[in-house]
Amino acid sequence: VSHQRTDWISIHGHICQLLLPVLGPQPCFHSEKDRKHGKEQLLRRQESLIAVALSTAQGFMWAGKPLEAIPAALQALRFSSRVFGSGSVQLVPIYLLLAEASTGTGRLRQAAKYLSQAQWIVLQTPDCSAALQSKLYRGLGLFSIAEGDLDQALYHLANDVYLATAEFGLNSVEVSGGYFHMANIFFRQNKMDAANSLYTEV
Repeated sequence: VSHQRTDWISIHGHICQLLLPVLGPQPCFHSEKDRKHGKEQLLRRQESLIAVALSTAQGFMWAGKPLEAIPAALQALRFSSRVFGSGSVQLVPIYLLLAEASTGTGRLRQAAKYLSQAQWIVLQTPDCSAALQSKLYRGLGLFSIAEGDLDQALYHLANDVYLATAEFGLNSVEVSGGYFHMANIFFRQNKMDAANSLYTEV
């Protein structure tokens, strides 16, 4: 019952009206033109559902409610897999969100699985953007922090900064997140010169 309640609060209350046209029986079309129009309409509805589920999950994460974010992110993953395919790069941000939410609820083993899935997709995509790779390394870095492996976290975050710099430029705001998390690690290690230098950079 508690799982159902969490699921309803998280996402089903938001997407209930959108589910029926997507999951219900599809109308039978008699012409190729109508069939094409029907497919396009279904795709738009699925994309709308994905957008609502993903923004809802991100909203819960920003509000510090990782448990509520998980059902919404799982719905986004479910429909994104249908629309784009299970190996598509469009799934990577959702896997990263699920990993962050799982880490936030203390489910590190589950978080590791989501990160592995995201990493596998990135490795299978030769033309994957530096921006997406940067997000992956940031996710790996934050997971390493949660595990207490600070050296590994610094390695991943350094890759995050490098890739974000390559994509957005040295003084871009996108780079600041990696610097900030690295600074926090140096602060925890009592390496104040390095920490203060990175905080200043942020």
